[in-house]
Amino acid sequence: MVSGVYKSAEQGEVENGRCITKLENMGFRVGQGLIERFTKDTARFKDELDIMKFICKDFWTTVFKKQIDNLRTNHQGIYVLQDNKFRLLTQMSAGKQYLEHASKYLAFTCGLIRGGLSNLGIKSIVTAEVSSMPACKFQVMIQKL
Repeated sequence: MVSGVYKSAEQGEVENGRCITKLENMGFRVGQGLIERFTKDTARFKDELDIMKFICKDFWTTVFKKQIDNLRTNHQGIYVLQDNKFRLLTQMSAGKQYLEHASKYLAFTCGLIRGGLSNLGIKSIVTAEVSSMPACKFQVMIQKL
């Protein structure tokens, strides 16, 4: 999917970051649809933390076949989800030269999280960070209305 978006793009789109935006928007739409399907038989969530636990356990397990390794929060609307063996990065070499390509594979997942949270009534900004492959951290900043 990532290579398909980049192959179909013109040179200007790649340079301006439009491909990353396109991938994130695709992930957003997929995340909305998946959450709709996954939550139709579940009880209502009590609070924001309950929703984030659902994302880390059930949602992540269904999509990536494993749970998030670590969930941290400052209880002020910022959550950090850490995956030590992120499936989309495990196939890439651990070399430093591949770190720049990791953002292409994380953009879709950022959109996936943002779309899922959006359908659960939470507006958020999701960013991803890779310090050493294949581990990555997703930072979710909840937008208070």
